[in-house]
Amino acid sequence: MSQLLVPFPLQLEPVSVLERNNEVKLARGLIAGEPEAFDRFVEHFRAKIFHYSWMMCGQREDAEEVAQETLLKVFENFEDLHDPSRVRPWVFRIAKNVCLMKRRKSVFAPSTELSLDGFLPDHKLEIADWSDLPDRQVLRSEMKHVLDRAISGLPENYRSVLLLRDVEDLSTGETAHVLDLSEDVVKTRLHRAHLAVRKSLDEYLRIRHGAN
Repeated sequence: MSQLLVPFPLQLEPVSVLERNNEVKLARGLIAGEPEAFDRFVEHFRAKIFHYSWMMCGQREDAEEVAQETLLKVFENFEDLHDPSRVRPWVFRIAKNVCLMKRRKSVFAPSTELSLDGFLPDHKLEIADWSDLPDRQVLRSEMKHVLDRAISGLPENYRSVLLLRDVEDLSTGETAHVLDLSEDVVKTRLHRAHLAVRKSLDEYLRIRHGAN
């Protein structure tokens, strides 16, 4: 079975320069006190914060509370944002802290932290080839759900790195700042998280390929 040449993260579009520039404009608008700047900022960031929080917290109820509290803290502390070009990592640093506090109090929080060892492949991984399947579009949609489940199942320390780097498209340096880690630790955790997620994708693909 041939190796699948699939980029990671699967089907995740990088944040465009235009989107980043728009965020900087939103931040500057808030700083300048422009009318409707608050509503535009919330409209842009709320869904992003909610998705990150849901993937980290694992529960919709917790994620909704985290998103609301994060946005509240953003506006309470907006004078602390000295560089509008760094608004995205600044917002997610706040979201990370709020999410950690929520998880400590949540009834849904796990009692012990998982180890990544059980998620990693014990051999060199060659992902099953699905490129010749007739229902590739359906498979892509299915794999998005598989990918979400795989990411959600990672230990928190690895999940947070992968979400910020691959989903929110923060740089290694920005991710390190948000999580209070060194860049080397971020790179190591991201690599190991990729291996664990690829293992989950491989298992799914082999089962589905065999079924066809």
